[in-house]
Order: sequence, then C-alpha cells, then structure tokens
Amino acid sequence: MMGVFIRLLVLIAPHWKAMLLGVILGFLTVGSSIGLMATAAFLIASAALHPPVSELLVVSTGVRFCGISRAVCRYLERYLTHDATFRVLGRLRAWVYQSIEPLAPAGLVDYRSGDLLARMVADVETLERFYLRVLAPPLVAIFVLAGTFAFLARFELRLALILLGFYLVAGVVAPLLIRRFSRGLGQRMVEVRAELNAHLVDAIDGVTEILAFGQEERQKKRVGALGRQLLGLQGRVAGLGGLSNAILSLAMNLALWSILLLAIPMVAGGKLDGVYLAMLVLGALSSFEAVLPLPMVFQHLEESLVAGKRLLALAGAGPVVAGPPGPSPAPEGYGLRVERLRFRYAEGEPYVLDGVDFVLPAGGRLAIVGPSGAGKSTIVNLLLRFWDYQEGVIYLGGHELKKYSPEDLRHLLGVVTQHTHLFNATIRENLLLARPGASEEELIAAARRAQIHDFIQTLPRGYDTCVGEGGFKLSGGQRQRLAIARALLKNAPILVLDEATAGLDPVTEREIMGAVYFLMQGRTTLVITHRLVGMEVMDKILVLDGGRVVERGRHEELLRYNGLYRRLWDLQHQVLAR
Repeated sequence: MMGVFIRLLVLIAPHWKAMLLGVILGFLTVGSSIGLMATAAFLIASAALHPPVSELLVVSTGVRFCGISRAVCRYLERYLTHDATFRVLGRLRAWVYQSIEPLAPAGLVDYRSGDLLARMVADVETLERFYLRVLAPPLVAIFVLAGTFAFLARFELRLALILLGFYLVAGVVAPLLIRRFSRGLGQRMVEVRAELNAHLVDAIDGVTEILAFGQEERQKKRVGALGRQLLGLQGRVAGLGGLSNAILSLAMNLALWSILLLAIPMVAGGKLDGVYLAMLVLGALSSFEAVLPLPMVFQHLEESLVAGKRLLALAGAGPVVAGPPGPSPAPEGYGLRVERLRFRYAEGEPYVLDGVDFVLPAGGRLAIVGPSGAGKSTIVNLLLRFWDYQEGVIYLGGHELKKYSPEDLRHLLGVVTQHTHLFNATIRENLLLARPGASEEELIAAARRAQIHDFIQTLPRGYDTCVGEGGFKLSGGQRQRLAIARALLKNAPILVLDEATAGLDPVTEREIMGAVYFLMQGRTTLVITHRLVGMEVMDKILVLDGGRVVERGRHEELLRYNGLYRRLWDLQHQVLAR
C-alpha cells in the first residue's frame, strides 16, 4: 500500500501550497481557541482581584482578538482546504476517465458498468478524506502540541510533560487501538459499497426484464441484503467513532485533573501566581481540539488507500491496443486489403477468424455474410482497432492498420451498428457527436438524406427534442435513421455497416436500406450482416462460417452455387413467406 500512498501524494502535489496554508490556518484556528480560553480565564481571575480597569484593557482586547481570529481562521481554513481538495478530485476524475478511455472496449470487458461507476464516483469521493482527515489533522496536532508545550513549559516543565503524556494517549495510543479494532473495515466498506452500486446499476438497466419475469422480490432482497451489510459496517464505524470520543474525553479530563493536582500545590507554595491557574488548565484543555480527528485517521487512511488502489489499478492498466511510435501515415486511397487474418479474444480460446483474405478497392462495396457467431462483427472490431489481430495483416490506404493510431484511424471510418447508442440529450447534440463544428444547414441536409428530417419537424421542439435514456423515446427505425444521419454528417471516406438493419421489420428495413444506398455513394463500403437484403448491389460477397471464408462471389453467382449462401437465402425467404 505504500506505493498507493505515494501515488496519492503525487496527485495532490500540485496543490501543496494551498494545502500547507490550510494546515497553518488550522493551527492558527486551534491556537486562537487556546488563546480565547486562556485569556478569558486570565481576565476573569484578574478581575476578581479588582485591579484598575486600565490593567484589564489589554487582556480584554486579547479576548476579542482571539474570538474574531478563530472565526476568520476557521472560515479561511475550511475554504482553502475544501477548495484545494475539490480541485484535486476534479483533476482525479478527469485523469481516471482519460486513463480508462483508451482501454475501451477490450480492456473493460471484465468490469461491470456499476463497478466502473462506483470507482469514478464513490471511490473518488472517498479520497476527499485523504487530505482533510488523514494528512492535515496530524500536522495540525503536532504544531499545536509544540506551541502548547512551550507555553506550559514557560511556567513549569512538569505541566508540559503531563500534557505531552496525555496528548500521546489521545493522538497515538487511541488511533492505534481504533486501528486494531477496525482492521479491514475500510476495505470491506469500499467493496460492499461498490457491489451495491454495481447491483443497483444492473437492476436499473434491466428493470424491464425484472418486471417482465416477476423478479422484483428477488432484486429487493438482494439490494436489501447489501444495504444491511453496508449499514452494519457503517454502524461499526460509528461505534468506533464513539469509542474514540470516549477515549479522548477521558484523556482530556485526566489531563485537566493532573495539571490541577500539580499546579494547586505550586500556587499554595508561592511558586505559581494564582491568576495563572485557570489560564493554564483551560488552555491545556482547549488544545485537545487538535487531536479530536486523530483516532479515526487510520480508518480513513485504509478507506483512502483501498479506493486509491482500485482507481490506480483501473487507470494504470495499459491499453490493449497501442498506437504507433510515430505519427500516422497519410492513406494512399481508401481501399482495404486483408491477408491471412487470424484472431482470438484470449489465449487458449479457438480462433474467431482463421485465415480470412479479401480485397475491397476504394469506392467498392463488399458484403460479409454468414450465420451468427461466424466472426463477422469481429472484423469490425479489428478495423476500429478495439482489438489487435495476432496473425496476418490488414492494409488500409496502402499502409498496415497498426501504423495508424486508433484516433486517426477512426476519423477515416463511419460506422452504423445494430445497437446505436443515443445519449440522453437532444437530437441535435446526438447528431453533432459526429462533427461538433457542423453548421445547421449541414445538420439538416444529413437528416434529409437519412429520411428523418420530416419526422423531426413533427416533434414539439424539433431538433432540440430530448431522445431520452438510450434514445428510448424513439422507435428502432428512427434510431437507425439518426445513426445513418450521424454517419452522413461525419462524411468519412470508409463506411462500415454492422447489422445496421437487424431487428427491424421488413418494411422499415427496406426504407432504411434506401437511405443506406445513398450513404454508400462515393464511399468504400463494408457491409456486415446475416440478413441478405440488398445484396444485389454489392460488388462482391464473402460468406463466413466458423471464422473461415467458405464462399465468395456476386449475389447471382452464389445463388447458383447452392452452398451456404443459397441455404441462408432460402431460409430467410421461407421465414418471410410464413
């Protein structure tokens, strides 16, 4: 965990000046409290002797000054420390997102979406305590102890040593005792909270299926069990907090009585002026304000280290697909050539693609068809460099695909997939995702060509209509048309259609294909599908089965072969006929 601790220190290092100033202000705040109690006690004790009023003016001014300065220093300390902490958390969230973005999707397939959310939200918020409750309190306590020790030692060293002893009990023994009882508690709390968040996200995403299959009670029991588990852990933390307060109260009161027992005989023996007695006792008592947060330091440290470890493990994972060492080459045309392509998702698993070869010239149209599980969509994942192939080679524009950085490569590709994700935003914002700088005229032109503009005009707010979470306010055909409009707006030279019409009824599919044909004009087009619709316009068709190309040719040729393509064609038309 030491490595995690050091990494967290590095993350907050840019704000060290503000945080150091916060520690100094924290020391001044407690110092003002000590000064307020000490000067007030001295003022009352002195006033009891009925001196001239002029002799009390300085002390009464000191009381006012300490009271005002305590409020001012506390405000400034809270403002600076929280401002610096929130700035660190803001940088941390951005850093985590920037770190995990290159991992998607290959590096994130083993993570639940709820767990990712818990790491980026709950774990980052847990690190708020790293400075406020782990680093700053011990430093403030050390400064306060040094100042109070010197103050008491000026009158009597034994008084200072008594304070030191009880300070060590409250600031060292109590935290170690709490740590012994809370060992592993912080880690368990972070894990249970993350599991609860992950389960809640899964349940919300799948609420339709849960209701449809009558699993409401089962989900309630699972969420309730996790909630009770988290509540039990939080109860233990609260109990430890109560124990720490009890130890601190005991140490404070024992310190007060010990100082009194030593100082009263000194007053009686004439070694100490009686007016200082209350001042010394109340000053020492108020100094314990600095050690109040210390018993829970180890608890907060453990939570922070576990949360930091989870974040660093996620952000520290190297990208599955690495970019080239130099800049991406300029493509010489937009043709594709694939030679002896072999790929599998994990070592020891069978190859999903095994020796695939094809050539797609610039401006050409190639369809790759086959049954589900044949490896069709894997080709799209490789073209987008979501994964890297193990054997063989893919050329784009005369250069191997791996010589392009993933970002530069994706600028060349316009993709329409089966499952189009629409953000919970307006239609305009979802379309501008493809090209943020597009003008209003370009936006409308793309929508017209995708045959969605007229529908948008019927909506109450037109292009400013919110589509809802995942675009669920729209039908499947409307979502696909928006996806096509987005691809048109991007205007990429290479078009990839991955099951772009799957799940649509035949009428809607034909309408969508009309927009797709327009989208194909002047572009290198790769169509991935298991539905043999519009194959007549393809320059060439590859039939994939078990990761291998088993047939290739034009539509009419493949029908005459009476092979797999013909069987798929006949089966599809039999289903449509029924």
